[in-house]
Amino acid sequence: MNSDSVSATAATAATDCPEAHVPTAIFLVAGAASVAENLLVVLSVIRTPKLHSPMYLFICNLAAFNTLSSLCMAWESSMVAFSAEGYLEWRDCGLECQLDYVLDTLLCISFLGSFCSFLTIAVDRYITIFHALRYHAIVTFRRTIVVLGVTWTLCGTAGALMVHFTVMTAVRVTFTTIFATSLLLILPLYAHMFLLARKHAGHIASLPGHSRAGRAASLPGWRSCQAALTLTTLFGVFIVCWAPFCLHLLLVMLCPEDPYCECYRSLFQIHFLLAICHGVIDPTIYAFRSKDLRSSFKRLLRLPRFMSVTDTS
Repeated sequence: MNSDSVSATAATAATDCPEAHVPTAIFLVAGAASVAENLLVVLSVIRTPKLHSPMYLFICNLAAFNTLSSLCMAWESSMVAFSAEGYLEWRDCGLECQLDYVLDTLLCISFLGSFCSFLTIAVDRYITIFHALRYHAIVTFRRTIVVLGVTWTLCGTAGALMVHFTVMTAVRVTFTTIFATSLLLILPLYAHMFLLARKHAGHIASLPGHSRAGRAASLPGWRSCQAALTLTTLFGVFIVCWAPFCLHLLLVMLCPEDPYCECYRSLFQIHFLLAICHGVIDPTIYAFRSKDLRSSFKRLLRLPRFMSVTDTS
């Protein structure tokens, strides 16, 4: 996804919309922040035995894919900057083109991995809420490891195939259909859990004679519902940050010479920055919503105790 390939249609599509430019330094700073934050999440889960539960392992998996995505985007930004300065030459399709191919593959893998991570987290929370008594029998540590291994294998294979055969219309249509179908399946699931959490919250608020904390503790599944709210927020951020970038790629396939599509594609650098910001925002949500993760962050960073917020993990 080098600067030439991204804007390959610009020369063939007449448009009055100027291309938006974001300074390379902003991409690099956002990428570095994202890598640091997500690595902190991964290390916190690995080094804290209390976090070795299926839910936190799935969150760690999501953070690992976010780290990969951030590294790819920071690398991509660096290569575009070097190309603009004349240090890289794309026309001979030598080492630079090979690096670009690897970048595209890794970026595709990270996107698919993030999406699959949200799907597995959704299933995990669904089982927690609707099959609470059988949760530990259904979601075992061994099954969790198997799911994570299958996720990396499938995403790695699918990402490589998507990039290698991206010129084939049938492959584009197939993967676009799979993604759209998965999105249509996961959105109602998250919406259902969100509505259930709101229903439980309303029920708790209506209970007389108890404090807020006492009401929360008195209802089984309250913490699970709060976790569902957190994960719904995470998925909403994922959609907001990645949707413009995915729409850009879709328009490249569907209407490469249409001036109206090219007007939207002129905002590519902003869409790219939004995708990077996804990896920056996610760990912030983890830290705000999970007391266990906050404590682990403080131990790793040796930070002094700061103001606590409601533990809703």
